[in-house]
Amino acid sequence: MPFKGLRTVFFTFSNDSSITSSSSSSRSPYNPSPLSTRPSTPLHTFSESMIEENVERAKSIITKWDPNSSTFAKVTSLFYESRSEAKEFIKSVNQLQEAMQFFVSHSSSSDKLVQAQHLMQVAMKRLEKEFYQILSSNRDHLDPESVSARSSISEYEDEASTDDEIQLAGESISEVEKFSTLAMSDLNSIAECMISCGYGKECVKIYKIMRKSIVDEALYKLGVDCLTSSQINKMEWEVLELKIKSWLKAVKIAVKSLFHGEKIVCDQVFTTSHFIWESCFSDITKEGAVRLFRFPESVAKCHKSPEKIFRMLDLYDAIAELWSDIDSIFSYDSTSVVRSQALNSLTRLGDTVRAMLSEFESAIQKDSSKSPVPGGALHPLTRYVMNYLSLLTDYSAILSDILANCPLPVNMSLPESYFEIPNPNDNPLSVVATRMAWIILAILCKLDAKARLYKDSALAYLFLANNHEYVLQKVQTSYLSYLLGEDWISKHKATVKQYAASYERIGWSDVLSAIPDDPTATTMTIEEAKECFNNFNSAFERTYRTQSNWVVKDRKLREEIKVSIAGKLVPAYGELYRKYRDSLRSENEMESVVRFAPDDLGNYLSDLFFGTGASGSASSLASSTAAQSGGKHFRERHREREGA
Repeated sequence: MPFKGLRTVFFTFSNDSSITSSSSSSRSPYNPSPLSTRPSTPLHTFSESMIEENVERAKSIITKWDPNSSTFAKVTSLFYESRSEAKEFIKSVNQLQEAMQFFVSHSSSSDKLVQAQHLMQVAMKRLEKEFYQILSSNRDHLDPESVSARSSISEYEDEASTDDEIQLAGESISEVEKFSTLAMSDLNSIAECMISCGYGKECVKIYKIMRKSIVDEALYKLGVDCLTSSQINKMEWEVLELKIKSWLKAVKIAVKSLFHGEKIVCDQVFTTSHFIWESCFSDITKEGAVRLFRFPESVAKCHKSPEKIFRMLDLYDAIAELWSDIDSIFSYDSTSVVRSQALNSLTRLGDTVRAMLSEFESAIQKDSSKSPVPGGALHPLTRYVMNYLSLLTDYSAILSDILANCPLPVNMSLPESYFEIPNPNDNPLSVVATRMAWIILAILCKLDAKARLYKDSALAYLFLANNHEYVLQKVQTSYLSYLLGEDWISKHKATVKQYAASYERIGWSDVLSAIPDDPTATTMTIEEAKECFNNFNSAFERTYRTQSNWVVKDRKLREEIKVSIAGKLVPAYGELYRKYRDSLRSENEMESVVRFAPDDLGNYLSDLFFGTGASGSASSLASSTAAQSGGKHFRERHREREGA
């Protein structure tokens, strides 16, 4: 008797610790004893004649479906042709196995045992063929993504808003579900029979080959490539970014549908042996899953430029969001390498994000540009840093995890007066808030240094007002407002007002000082009045011409400054104008000396700050070509910046 034949009689439970430790369930390993897995009447109660009758019945149906007995049996599927006969075939094989046990235990004729064993080998070949055919023909019906979707139908029904949606969802899967349910039932019957008869290895081999090809093909279609760190490092960022976007879509489908679905299929087919179930699932999915989760780690190793931080955070977020599913699906010792790879990628991504953030902070500190921005406009560094931070706050929850054990160094601590550090117990995002506050402080300090590059103090204050206002706007219109709080915002609003006030005080001091403190109470001769108006004209034209190239980026701030200057200038000048207008007119000095009416000043201020066009008298700044061209240039610059 060949050795392969004897295994159906003499196999017993394995005492291998690796098998028993892999499951706490009652499922058994590859080749369990049929007597231990299926309760039956003690064999000694059956007469030998009854056993022989069972063998004859088994012989009849097994011979009929012997692939070598006829063309019909070779090309036809037993389970497709007749499900009732397929059930009878499985029943007969189980009875044949019991008969062989009986023959061994009762020392019956070896000829009977050999005959039974020959029938068993024929039956196993048939079942191998059926197992392969069912797996192959139901390849689409047993697609893991479809199986996973069907397993979640009740969840979908809970979320569906109408009965029609539920009905539509049910109809869309009903046909496929019917076929796949039958297929998994047939596969389970064959698998249980083959395993109980000692042919588990043959069954498992077929299953692993077929199912692994399905999973690998699905991963390929999802764009999961086997890329090395060297290949990734050599890629252009634009190409790699496309692959990252593809991976972000693929990983959700792979985890929630592909791997989850494959776990369901394995569980349905191998219900009696957890060891086999785990072995199949591990061998089918492990290689592809490791390849999937190795990609983020390779990307993190190769790219550490601060501009790439957002893609690193996307990768981190994807794994972190799916971690509970990953941990559940790959929860066994045999699949621990998948969990380890996913964790390694998270760790590497976290390290890279922290390094990128430190590099970003360092770049702010190292910025050494010495050219002042024309017109005191918004500095490119301010725009870059604040746009960067406002985008970063979209990842506040992730950053909280990444920065949790990474506090600011002692030499980077924040002044107590600058920012009230949130209590970690009250705000889990306090570590992110502190880091954002520190980076903003760094850029504000850098701006203070850059303001010193201006020779005109008024322009320096205007530069600070512009840039601090932009910082404030970015905070108020992003999640930074929640992180930094109302107290921070209030303090910086006051700072912007202080800078704007300093600009007004210094930038318009010559104009305002040309007007007596109290024009109505001051008495001047005609010559003194003429000199006063001439001084005012010169100061106003000079200031207008100088500031025509200056910029106030924010429209609201521009309005506030314009209104404030007009409030100080126009009423005081109006009093002077009304008091000496008639006297100068009688001396025929009106047109040559009084070049501005009070309304003209308001118009010119509007033109200076908003480019609305001045409409003063003929004796106004029309005589100053330089001033007019300056005002036009000012308007164009504002329009350009307002469109930016």
